Amino acid sequence: MEWKRGPAIGRGSSATVYLASEISGVEVFAVKSCDLSSSGSLRREERLISELCSPYVVRCLGSGVTEGGAGGIGEFNLFLEYVAGGTLSDLVRNRGGSLDEKTIQLYANQLAIGLDHIHGKGIVHCDIKGQNILIGKEALKICDFGCGKKAGRGGEPPIVGTPAYMSPEVARGEEQSFPADIWALGCTVIEMATGSNPWPEMNHPVSALFRVAHSGDTPAPPDWLSNAAKDFIGKCLARDPRQRWTAAELLRHPFLEENCGAFRGPTRESPTSVMDQTFWDSVEEPEDSAETPSPAPAPAPAADSPANRITALIGTSPPNWSDDGSWTRVRGIEEEHSQECSSRHEIEPPSAAAVAVEEEEEEEEEASFFNDYSFNEFQNSSIIKNLIEIYYGDHAIKSNANNNNKI
Repeated sequence: MEWKRGPAIGRGSSATVYLASEISGVEVFAVKSCDLSSSGSLRREERLISELCSPYVVRCLGSGVTEGGAGGIGEFNLFLEYVAGGTLSDLVRNRGGSLDEKTIQLYANQLAIGLDHIHGKGIVHCDIKGQNILIGKEALKICDFGCGKKAGRGGEPPIVGTPAYMSPEVARGEEQSFPADIWALGCTVIEMATGSNPWPEMNHPVSALFRVAHSGDTPAPPDWLSNAAKDFIGKCLARDPRQRWTAAELLRHPFLEENCGAFRGPTRESPTSVMDQTFWDSVEEPEDSAETPSPAPAPAPAADSPANRITALIGTSPPNWSDDGSWTRVRGIEEEHSQECSSRHEIEPPSAAAVAVEEEEEEEEEASFFNDYSFNEFQNSSIIKNLIEIYYGDHAIKSNANNNNKI
């Protein structure tokens, strides 16, 4: 297949995702590329996803190798279905940090069907979360099998996935199989209801992993959910993996059985990206017709039209920036000049406020690692290696040695 590469639309530690299209056609797809020298993980992802055929899983369209690339090294390219609707996490955030229960029912049903298919092929995804679920026109799509593996196969690293969505047995470094995906499904339902990870009060990775593994606690669903929804989440978040329901059993849960309607895609009030042509077509003004000397008056825009939404934001009159004495001066030109002059003659030590800001940024970085990133995205990261060495001790060191130092 002859194709051309478009702009980058995603980037990970070892691969970059681009928009691409066929040279001889109009089909648009995504291509995930990495150097040939480090393509082992991407090739494994292709083997897994090629076994799957479900409307709830992103389709694999094949693979290929291109010459050149960075430093003259060839690239391995994995061709994937392009889903333009964004991620489930993006949708929750754009809806104000929470979805209504009917929408959660619908999406949970789609995810359970997708997981049932994946598990039926003997595959464990290992990293189910809102960021790895895409919003398609007809259905949700589970994507990113970079952490995935075959169930029961030896030689795999015991610790993969995103810490905030890890099940207790995975956090303890034990077997990671189908029940781990079900735990992550329960966490994702909580994410849809709250807009945050299931442990929002836990930011430090080591203490959070210890709590998940050994405390006996389980994430709490919000109070406003129905009893059926809370029971569904409880079936997903049983700490004993043997007590967790399978995906097939969850599909028969009353919470999902009540929701058998057709897929209702999210109502989009803004473009999802600059390439969202459908949105721009809907607001594009028609060209003037040369055959119509007196065009009819334009109809009034709809109440939810882009023009009305923008007008509602800016108001009907421009803002008044004149100084009527009610403004508070926070910094003047003379003060700024004085500070610049003094800085040329002396270097002051960092203030307590600056130190506090730096410490806060470090805490945010740790929280981002706990909430957002998968372990396999930090194969060369010292922070991950130190974390696992601190938490798991000799077991992690021996495990990494047996797996060629791959985390």
